[in-house]
Amino acid sequence: MPKLLKLRTTYRIISTIALLLSVIAIPEVIAGCNSQNRVADRIAQDAQDTDNFETNFSFNDVTLEDFNPKGELWWRVKAIRANYNKDKKLARVQQPNGEFYQDGKLIIRATAENGEVQQNGKNIFLRGKIVATDVRDGMVLKGNELEWRPKEELLLIRDNVTGTRKEVDASANAGRYLTRKRELTLDGKVAANVKAPRLLINTEQLVWLVSQQKLISDRPLTMDRYKSKDDKTVTDQATANRGSMDLNTETVTIAQNARLVMTKPPLNVAGNEVSWNLKSQMITSSQPIEIINRDQQVTLNGNRGELDLKTQIFYLFGNVRGYGARNGARLQADRLKWNDPTQQFEAEGNVTYSQAKPPFSTAGPKAAGKMSDQVVVVSGGRVVSEFVP
Repeated sequence: MPKLLKLRTTYRIISTIALLLSVIAIPEVIAGCNSQNRVADRIAQDAQDTDNFETNFSFNDVTLEDFNPKGELWWRVKAIRANYNKDKKLARVQQPNGEFYQDGKLIIRATAENGEVQQNGKNIFLRGKIVATDVRDGMVLKGNELEWRPKEELLLIRDNVTGTRKEVDASANAGRYLTRKRELTLDGKVAANVKAPRLLINTEQLVWLVSQQKLISDRPLTMDRYKSKDDKTVTDQATANRGSMDLNTETVTIAQNARLVMTKPPLNVAGNEVSWNLKSQMITSSQPIEIINRDQQVTLNGNRGELDLKTQIFYLFGNVRGYGARNGARLQADRLKWNDPTQQFEAEGNVTYSQAKPPFSTAGPKAAGKMSDQVVVVSGGRVVSEFVP
């Protein structure tokens, strides 16, 4: 059977003229092609180059295939036309439809305006209006450039990249998709829109662990929570140097200079690491945490804490301190239960309470009271109180 090339790997080309050939895969990656105009120019240039490429080796309605060392199908590209260069090491295809395989099973379908295939089968390169779909879970990747590296099980996509699945829509400058791990890394001006609950994540790099249903970033990020699906009103915002979201549990975790700004109740929450469950409306931290009620001008601190946003009851543990700016009230304890709307509290362990107007201080094992009304009852053993005239 005639061959145009003697290659280490055998490729099959099925054309309308029923000619079997050996074949090729993609050109070198074009570095730094971030502009839509440059991509459009390159597509137009490719079309012109294809016409002048090698008319003696041009075929219509072709299918290109390659197999891995185990004899399993590696990839298949169908195109309305394929042209070969003079040394038969490169094929250029028009309107390609690609199928990418792993362990002999189809995992990705991709379409484009044109593309290239190299002789060694290591790379397939597609350009223009890329649509790549992971048939296993419906993930859809779009962009203007795509590179498939079958030996690395890696899909690269560039220029106006979007990634869409049922729970998340994301956009970025570029993306890397590890097909076996099902791990999508988005780079450059990343915006990930979580559909339910409605949350928008902005950062410079985001890793989407598709199988684990997690979004992770080790870069500074902002998370905006919206009132509803169609409402553009931001109700809460989280910022930090790094963070993650578990889509299954609807839990956001932010760390390193972590801050939450809530609307209802009007709270600022800060700490080294803060976990926020959007479904149960619980905020927890196993590290030092600060809570500020902006309206009541009350500040609470503790070594760790739990905030129930539904009941607006907070629990703080270890080196607890409270301060009311309006009357200069100060509270210290080992443990504190705080009712945020009423400012009622229950404190235990080495409790001290003092206020500036009128001057008063007391200390004891336990205390209960209402900071806004300056009414405190200390109990549970030896109690010491001091009144300053």
